[in-house]
Amino acid sequence: MRSLLRHEIAGVSVADLAREFGTPTYVYDAERIAGQVAALSEFDVIRYAQKANSNLAVVDWVRRQGALVDAVSAGEILRALAAGYAPRAAEGEAPPIVYTADVFDRDALDLVVQHGIAVNCGSPDMIVQYAERVSGGDVTLRVNPGFGHGHSRKTNTGGEHSKHGIWFEELADAARLAEQHGLVVGGLHLHIGSGADLEHLALVAGAAEKLAREVGPSIHTISAGGGLPVPYREGDPSLDAAAYFAHWDAARKRLEAEFGHPVRLEIEPGRFLVAEAGVLLCEVRAVKKVGARTFALVDAGFNTLARPVMYGAYHPMSLAPGDDEPRPESEIVVGGPLCESGDIFTQEEGGVVRTQRLPEPRVGDHLLIECAGAYGFVMASNYNAKPLPAEVFVVDGKAHLARARQSLEAIFADEKIPV
Repeated sequence: MRSLLRHEIAGVSVADLAREFGTPTYVYDAERIAGQVAALSEFDVIRYAQKANSNLAVVDWVRRQGALVDAVSAGEILRALAAGYAPRAAEGEAPPIVYTADVFDRDALDLVVQHGIAVNCGSPDMIVQYAERVSGGDVTLRVNPGFGHGHSRKTNTGGEHSKHGIWFEELADAARLAEQHGLVVGGLHLHIGSGADLEHLALVAGAAEKLAREVGPSIHTISAGGGLPVPYREGDPSLDAAAYFAHWDAARKRLEAEFGHPVRLEIEPGRFLVAEAGVLLCEVRAVKKVGARTFALVDAGFNTLARPVMYGAYHPMSLAPGDDEPRPESEIVVGGPLCESGDIFTQEEGGVVRTQRLPEPRVGDHLLIECAGAYGFVMASNYNAKPLPAEVFVVDGKAHLARARQSLEAIFADEKIPV
């Protein structure tokens, strides 16, 4: 059973981290990220979905492990370039950066054209808008296969309720539209949701194979998308990477035999690479009884980590006590400092408050919210005029400041009072 007491993160003392960087602070373990990249090494291309965690230190580290990158906005294109990715591929190589979206905002389209960034189109309008600015070339199409799955309705990206991708029944029309505008459909990308299980993920391989046949031999790349499972709770299944690869490799080989040329097999993990590598380090600032329940209130809130309030997401937690006295365990509600009733880290989807078993907390102890490396800082806000937290990247047991804590004055530095 996992210990509920923890005194280090990636080999660095919790007390030292809190002393040097303050709280709340995100701490990322570089070695854990490298291990997750290596677990997917059978795929031809691992393309990091940086929306999960786009800190430059993380994106650069993923690049150094040999992974390519996905961008979903103009800002993410610039982040990828700043982290060392080349905008264009060498002849015959996979593009280092792919812009994937269902819409081009004007800034993103300008950057795509300026830098020659490859695109993965999720709507027919994207095809037309791209063709109006670029003369010829390949595009990839993101396809909604008609079904989806995920740990929450909000993370399910397939089926009729989802805005994502070109509807599978419209794929032939989209391919003709691309051809009419001088573009070649060179790849297909399918993604059904984050937190899908292997059974549902395997269905995507069959759908991709069928859809690739509809487009024909212009296809040279198929992408398995992301959504790989992360074990947040004890007993949650981990990814059987070899079995998952085998599903896609079999589909790929059948397509290669039919098309008469190699087909590149990509995978696009985000959460899978970084979730378990991240810990949100906070300080307990108050402990109080509310009826029969004990609340531990920390200096991080849903402005710091939004997943529980958005999805009812579960995060394992542990305590780093400020002393060596034995601590009995009890059921604790963990909340933050915001003037908002929903500012609770221990809640189910729909806002139902639950408890988490922890050693009894005291003011000054440090609480560690674990598996917080994905969709943590990237979804943080200044709600209640709270500053954005610091981010720390640990390599070989040494902690490096990857983002300074936002100052209070910086929160409103860009605001103006009209004369």
